Amino acid sequence: MEQKFNAVIMEIRAGVGGEEAALFANDLFRMYSHYAQNNDFKTQVLDSQGTDIKGLKQVIFEISGENIYENLKNEAGVHRVQRIPKTEKSGRVHTSTATIAVLPKPSKTQIDIKPRDIRFEVCKASGPGGQYVNKRMTAVRMVHIPTGLVVTSQSERSLQQNKESALSILSARLLEQKEKELEKELGRARRSQIGTAGREEKIRTYNFPQDRVTDHRINKNWHDIESIMGGKIEKIISAVSKH
Repeated sequence: MEQKFNAVIMEIRAGVGGEEAALFANDLFRMYSHYAQNNDFKTQVLDSQGTDIKGLKQVIFEISGENIYENLKNEAGVHRVQRIPKTEKSGRVHTSTATIAVLPKPSKTQIDIKPRDIRFEVCKASGPGGQYVNKRMTAVRMVHIPTGLVVTSQSERSLQQNKESALSILSARLLEQKEKELEKELGRARRSQIGTAGREEKIRTYNFPQDRVTDHRINKNWHDIESIMGGKIEKIISAVSKH
């Protein structure tokens, strides 16, 4: 992609592994949030769906900063964790996954969404969500009529903020759809970023018992996993980018 994008929409979803996968999805969200904070990038949650034990079934958030898409585009794929879950009584190591998609956020001139092409539905925010969820009619479900794309947002306290968040998610997905159509026309249709979330489709493994993070695309390892999960992922991003 030739253009430079200074904002991305990241989507993290729990994959294989039940509650532990949701806890891992939350850990990844915190990792990227700390990475953004460390580099003075701005982060905004657009939508989230939590679990009762502080995991995340999914979270969609925006990170903005200079050349941020170039920095984070290679984070897309299936991330795998190997560790003893908090929910495990017998001390066995489990393997779980989470999927990440990284979409460039287009400018208004790149994706023009006409008001007549949008249908809004308003409802109460639902499910565990901590500070982001309340019981008023503020959650938004947005349907893009020409394509049938559906997005939701319930992370903010006001209806207007959630409408704006949903619009951001929709514009990113429309740009992705547009790029896929172009690639298909050129005979270069690419495989979906997030696959089926199966354990075998991993791009990276976070092995806690061995204090090791492995990127399988470049067959390289890093240690000090706690630091990495704390947002210090620049060396990994750099290594994958160079490769």
